[in-house]
Amino acid sequence: MDKKITIAIDAMGGENSPYKTIEGVKLFLKKNKNNNDFVLNLFGDEAKIQKSFSDLSLSDKPINIIHTNSIVSDDETPLTAIKNSKNTSMWNCIKSQVDGDSDISLSAGNTGVLLVISRMILKMIDNVNKPALAGLWPNEKGMNVVLDLGANIECNEDNLIDFAELGSALFKSIFPNESPIVALLNIGSEEIKGTEVLKKAHKKLSSLSNENNFIFKGYVEGNNIMNGDVNVIVTDGFTGNIALKTAEGTAKFITNNLKKSLTKNIITKISLIFSYISLKEFKQKLDPRKYNGAIFLGLNGPVVKSHGGTDPVGFYHSIDLCYKIVKGDLMSQINKNLNHLKGD
Repeated sequence: MDKKITIAIDAMGGENSPYKTIEGVKLFLKKNKNNNDFVLNLFGDEAKIQKSFSDLSLSDKPINIIHTNSIVSDDETPLTAIKNSKNTSMWNCIKSQVDGDSDISLSAGNTGVLLVISRMILKMIDNVNKPALAGLWPNEKGMNVVLDLGANIECNEDNLIDFAELGSALFKSIFPNESPIVALLNIGSEEIKGTEVLKKAHKKLSSLSNENNFIFKGYVEGNNIMNGDVNVIVTDGFTGNIALKTAEGTAKFITNNLKKSLTKNIITKISLIFSYISLKEFKQKLDPRKYNGAIFLGLNGPVVKSHGGTDPVGFYHSIDLCYKIVKGDLMSQINKNLNHLKGD
């Protein structure tokens, strides 16, 4: 790619910003010090951003700081944001894509406002009716793309089909050497089970599977999400959000109770010494910071939402996700997958 990857970052969004966001930027710069194919556009209070960079000379760094006068608060509603957000770091971050100054946007700010602003500015892709919120989950063989995670409470079969196409394109952009294998999340694996919406989506996806954009494997149950037999899991936002919160809570429960058990007495503490390497690998696999960054799909440009309460390491992983998405040419992958809609 001759053109440099340009990432627009809302430096003021989320808790403990801009410290968190700038420390995440520093980590990204450190880990990519030998790469010269990217530029980071930081939107926010210039004085605060410069202060956070006080220990680092920016003269030779691929960074632009674009001053904005205000920020979107965590308490802001989408309705008030429409009226009040045009001078904010979030608004200008998204708008930079339309202006041709950035390839992708990243914010840890208010999720609802971010979705509304993104949809207003970037608009929906033709013939796609609803945006989807996609996330990355680990599985036994690598990684899953799961969507929708909460952008849409109710979905029809056409929405689920769009999500399958969008999720497959995302998977290919991040993992170019792997094939997307799609499944619909359901209460059973048999074709007779599930709602009428799921059955209709199943029938259409079975035929679209022949177009070589993805491999369709039918249904997957919740207890098989992590086994790695499929890697793009499609559902409505209501079910997807419950699944996400359940997975996050289960991972936290396991790690917390494992820690308690291994530090319970002198014998368990000694066993901890001998199991240190294995336990470290286990902890790293379940570390939510590695999977920080949900992606809005279905818009005329990609937007990544970092968790508002993440730390600099988590924010670094969101920046890295943005880099991979653009490097993998997500929007071209999406357009290819949605070719069949042009005749609708």
